[in-house]
Amino acid sequence: MEFIVKGSFVVVRPDKILEDAVVVVEDDRIVDVGKESELKGKYSGYEIIGGKGKVVLPGLVNCHTHAAMTLLRGYADDMVLSEWLTQKIWPVEAHLKPEDIYVGTLLACLEMLKSGITAFADMYFYMDKAAKAVVESGIRAVISHGMIELGNAEKGERDLREAERIVRTCQGLGDGRVTTMFGPHAPYTCSPEYLQKVKETAEKYDVGIHIHLAETKDEVEKIKNTFGIDLKGKGVIEYVDELGILDSSVLAAHVVWVSEKEIKILAERGVKVAHNPVSNLKLASGIAPIPQMLRNGVTVGLATDGAASNNCLDIFEEMKVSAIIHKAHSFDPTVTSATEVLEMATIGGAKALFLDKDIGTLEVGKKADIVILDLKKPRLVPLHNIVSHLVYAAKCNDVCTVIVDGKILMENGEVKVLDENKVIELAQKTAEDLISRAQT
Repeated sequence: MEFIVKGSFVVVRPDKILEDAVVVVEDDRIVDVGKESELKGKYSGYEIIGGKGKVVLPGLVNCHTHAAMTLLRGYADDMVLSEWLTQKIWPVEAHLKPEDIYVGTLLACLEMLKSGITAFADMYFYMDKAAKAVVESGIRAVISHGMIELGNAEKGERDLREAERIVRTCQGLGDGRVTTMFGPHAPYTCSPEYLQKVKETAEKYDVGIHIHLAETKDEVEKIKNTFGIDLKGKGVIEYVDELGILDSSVLAAHVVWVSEKEIKILAERGVKVAHNPVSNLKLASGIAPIPQMLRNGVTVGLATDGAASNNCLDIFEEMKVSAIIHKAHSFDPTVTSATEVLEMATIGGAKALFLDKDIGTLEVGKKADIVILDLKKPRLVPLHNIVSHLVYAAKCNDVCTVIVDGKILMENGEVKVLDENKVIELAQKTAEDLISRAQT
């Protein structure tokens, strides 16, 4: 398929904006980018989408979520994380069936596509069913089976075997849109020996690790209570680093409670951080020191976490919240500029998912993962600074067209790859059935 994506503005990358420009797509790749006046006539006969009054930008990246938890949206709110998990979420998850994961992930893919998210990192269960939903929706995803061992060797081995199966069978599905990682849940749910075993196995398959790290203030205490390990004043990052877990293949979700020393460890090891500002605020987990991470050269991407703790999958909301909470927290309005935040939502997220060679910017040779926004909205007028508008004023429903791998998945607000009403109805019924099973 050959076509031209046209906009009043084209965000090649957050620090390079072209006015009245076009992106030329052939098959699944970008083959040219430039001012419309300079490329006029060079690609005659190509279909044109977008146009005046539109902004064209790289697809947004959601670096950490549990996609099928859309089925638990609104089920358990206003609770402490430990109680939220043990009293509400884990008991329901014990009743999940493979088909639930497929339907919940399909709903998440629909929501993300309509929000301009073209790639996401997912950690949950029955991930072959999640992969099926990803393939059908046309989106891009990095999936991992969530492993919770809690010192139970038999359960840990089952989880590890399942994680290996997912890596073997799902890597490269959907014409390469599905890639895989290993997903040990956290250091307080996985013993040190188990984490090391997972690391060795991930290295064998040459894939990364997706893990929750330093999410809450009491995580050190949780490790002590669960495994009898006294960290003796060290933080969680120091602990897992000493286990040999941290390197450039690790995607660490949250990373809220870290010291300056640990931030330097993250930078030195090349660990990627998934920043979940809305979920962290809603669960009162704290505010991650993102400005300090960025100053130290840590790669940071934005994430929503699951819909049960957010409660939506909207990177536009994450961008604005991320920008303003760090300004307020540091009493410095210059930190986390709009450009830095847009970088976290695009190329930063692509780096965090190890996909930056293919996505994250609109440059020649990269995959055609492209989003078009309609600027003809009252909240986007007048227009003085397009990056400012994208971070501080735009909403997810300003997205009108979404392209992944050179395929138009949504055009002028109409999703072409999924029956939206059918997915919504199926998800409602599936969620009701799940809760009914859990309560009987």
